[in-house]
Amino acid sequence: MTDIESHLEGRWILGKGKKATLVNPSTGEPLAEASTEGIDMKAALEFARAAGTDLREKTFAQRGEMLRAMSRAIHAHRDELIGLAIANGGNTRSDAKFDIDGASGTLAAYADLAAELGDVRVITDGVGVQLGRGARLFGQHAWVSRHGAAVHVNAFNFPAWGLAEKAAVALLAGVPVVTKPATSTALVSHRIVRVLVDAEACPPGVLSFIAGGTGDLLEHLRGQDVLAFTGSSDTGALLRGGPSVIAHSVRVNVEADSLNAAVLGPDVDDGSDLMNLFIGDVARDMTQKAGQKCTAIRRVYVPRGKEDLVVQKLSERLAAVKVGDPARDEVTMGPLATAKQLEDVRQGVSRLEKCAKIVFGSRTDVTPLGEGTDKGFFMSPVLLLSATPDRTDAVHTHEVFGPVATVIPYDGSAARAASWVCAGAGGLVSSVYSDDKAFVKSLVLAIAPFHGRVTIGSSKMIGQAIPPGTVLPQLVHGGPGRAGGGEELGGRRGLAFYMQRVALQGDRAVLEAVLKRE
Repeated sequence: MTDIESHLEGRWILGKGKKATLVNPSTGEPLAEASTEGIDMKAALEFARAAGTDLREKTFAQRGEMLRAMSRAIHAHRDELIGLAIANGGNTRSDAKFDIDGASGTLAAYADLAAELGDVRVITDGVGVQLGRGARLFGQHAWVSRHGAAVHVNAFNFPAWGLAEKAAVALLAGVPVVTKPATSTALVSHRIVRVLVDAEACPPGVLSFIAGGTGDLLEHLRGQDVLAFTGSSDTGALLRGGPSVIAHSVRVNVEADSLNAAVLGPDVDDGSDLMNLFIGDVARDMTQKAGQKCTAIRRVYVPRGKEDLVVQKLSERLAAVKVGDPARDEVTMGPLATAKQLEDVRQGVSRLEKCAKIVFGSRTDVTPLGEGTDKGFFMSPVLLLSATPDRTDAVHTHEVFGPVATVIPYDGSAARAASWVCAGAGGLVSSVYSDDKAFVKSLVLAIAPFHGRVTIGSSKMIGQAIPPGTVLPQLVHGGPGRAGGGEELGGRRGLAFYMQRVALQGDRAVLEAVLKRE
């Protein structure tokens, strides 16, 4: 069994004391142990901050070269990382590629952005403004790198992409990173950092790694630091309320729960390509990563009278899903990540059953493929139907983070559909499937204030459609309300979290000299 080390202060450090055990979720077999007990987190954070000095001296283009090297190093170890994701994450090969390629792809995308920004260290924000009667007195906003460190606390479901998507933006902004993955699935992120260290893809201290708990790390955050978290809303609230966070006005970004929705328009007919796209997207989101995606569709809204048809079509798709050991080629859905995760999902389904009926699958009965899977954390996909919904139902208030979705009928109007979607109190992404432009416009504009992203499926886009559960580096990821109120990625928009916008005023010639390209 492997001991996972942290990489702090430019060296690998093994924690002491009681260790957490990482297991294979398909068999329950122990794989590795991790601990951070005895590690000086204050010193580790100070070392990371100090590394920011040299990082800020690099131009955006030079930082982009570093991101490109990181992307290539990860891609070079793609097959090895996929194997670890299968063993420790319960991912099928397809799910593992989704995570690993998302990591290298996001780093490459931000390397491309860096080339566009060029050999500068400061970004001008908008057009300058004349402040006096003459042209000399001038004002200009600009973005500059903060002088702290970025602490990233990531979720268990995307150990590769979660690490890379946050790190890509922070490092391009000139802020060193201390990344802490969820311990239960940390083998992938640990291996990625070791690959990057061995390849000397980034200087010491620029990317630090915590294997295990954060200890007292967050107590040492200061005003130039930032904290980005992906996980439960309860944990997000605790982090926001931390004494150091409050005392030093530490910037916090939270991506939390999300009851994402998919809405089928009244104009979509049975047998149409658009209906097939809708069914395919819902089924994919239910089963990809065993439904353990923050962007997965949880609520499926269909015009009243079509709910039986949609249930039938989804059930046919889900019946073809083969649950079991993801190392087997024929398996298309692996286990939940941990025993606790399986317990939570089963309890969540029980909660939904108070307002909906299971129409496919079971929260307990499953026969997974593969040897030794009797001790794994498996369940079948579960589809429910809420025939007579109410806004107070659990389906609108509780996210079941697994292969679970609920079909809910609405009366066919865009206004009514919007009222149900918005009952989720804020989401990362919801989707609309329709060729009726008036319906789409009304619905999209009504739900947009409650989401970070809205995807629109139409007949003419089917050949180019990207599944709503796919997070793109060019578009923002995050959402208001229940979703945490945060915002990540979005191309250069993501840099704002790690930089300070400052208003400069004075002699225009002097300001232009200050902001002049290198």
